[in-house]
Amino acid sequence: MKIYINMKQAGSRRNVLAQKPYEIPEDLSSLQELLDVLVRTEVQAYRERQGKDEVLQILGAEEIEAQAETGKVAFGRVYNEKKINEEKAVNNAWQAYQDGLVRVFQNDAEIDADTPLRLQEGDTLTLIRLTFLSGRMW
Repeated sequence: MKIYINMKQAGSRRNVLAQKPYEIPEDLSSLQELLDVLVRTEVQAYRERQGKDEVLQILGAEEIEAQAETGKVAFGRVYNEKKINEEKAVNNAWQAYQDGLVRVFQNDAEIDADTPLRLQEGDTLTLIRLTFLSGRMW
């Protein structure tokens, strides 16, 4: 089943949300299973990017301009050679949700961990990471 995840471009000064398609199994019944699949998909994509050994990638004017909006122009290489512990990443994502640091919305309604998951083809999910503000009042 194909769903879409709303993703804000990292570092973008404009409020631009892009929809990224994901293929997920149809038999997911809980939010925990959904987060598990999404994290494992992203870990696999990261490993693929990490494994690429590109000699040189040439950026066109459009790519440079698009990346400049985020504040960083890069060649897409992953310089970190540390191996990712997939199980730890899945557990961290679920812990972040349980701690209230992440909220998940299906179309316009928040998904609760206690209610059964009812995803349909073409649904749009939005994951929001909440951050605490720090600083002094005066």
